[in-house]
Amino acid sequence: MNEQNKVAAEQRAREQALVDKVVASFETARDQRLKQVTQALTRHLHAFLREVRLTEAEWASAIEFLTAAGHITDDKRQEFILLSDVLGASMQTIAINNEAYANATEATVLGPFFVEGSPEIPLGGDISFSAAGQPCWVEGTVTDTDGKPVPGARMEVWEADEDGFYDVQYDDDRTAARGHLFNDESGDYRFWAITPTPYPIPHDGPVGALLAAVGRSPMRASHLHFDVRAEGKRTLITHIFVRGDELLSSDAVFGVKDSLIHDFVEHPAGTPTPDGRDLGGRSWSSVRFDIVLAPADTAGPGMAAYERNGA
Repeated sequence: MNEQNKVAAEQRAREQALVDKVVASFETARDQRLKQVTQALTRHLHAFLREVRLTEAEWASAIEFLTAAGHITDDKRQEFILLSDVLGASMQTIAINNEAYANATEATVLGPFFVEGSPEIPLGGDISFSAAGQPCWVEGTVTDTDGKPVPGARMEVWEADEDGFYDVQYDDDRTAARGHLFNDESGDYRFWAITPTPYPIPHDGPVGALLAAVGRSPMRASHLHFDVRAEGKRTLITHIFVRGDELLSSDAVFGVKDSLIHDFVEHPAGTPTPDGRDLGGRSWSSVRFDIVLAPADTAGPGMAAYERNGA
């Protein structure tokens, strides 16, 4: 039973009067979109408060939680994006702004560890920059939804190392397991990375405490991030997942989609590599990820602002 239904009529009327007063206070906003958002936020926020009958102590705890999230956020860690991720808000925003279009590749979360200024690598280059992990050959083609090659696409790629850490989580200012490249005139791309491994999202802060309190795991399924941009095409922020990973059904940020699960084929030590690279007797893996970009005019109105704001 909804707790609000147990409230006396007079009390409900008083509470509703406050909602109406706060909503009305935003009527003077010159920007109609700002007016719409703030009024809707007010209505939904008050509906939540009234439904759960939030106590003053719980309100204070919420303020302390948000304050702690602000304190732990810096230029390398974004706790608020992390909070958005574990609440599914990031994925919902992505779903709204990346409507299904023909056979276009599905989008998923940006994550809190994207950083600008990654090094450029040539086709066939290596983004690992000595990051620990099994070498992985990644290749594919970028096309439009009609199957025509999209040449010159800028591809940003990043991932965690085999120990489950991104370069920005280390204290030595290293740049590793990230880079960008451009595909060729045929739409093809290829590069070396490292085989993705599962890892926990940062859980030493307030978001981690929240997950622990509700019995949720902080683990993310193994994945490799992509940000693909081309003129006239909708920006694609996505990643691919390793088929067979036991965490696919419980990814902490709800980022897994069936279409993004791919076969990472294992190759024993000594197996020739596609480009003749000598791996020094190490085993390696390979994956093919063909990317299909939707037209630019299919992007939702908020996508441009979401893509990298605060990342």
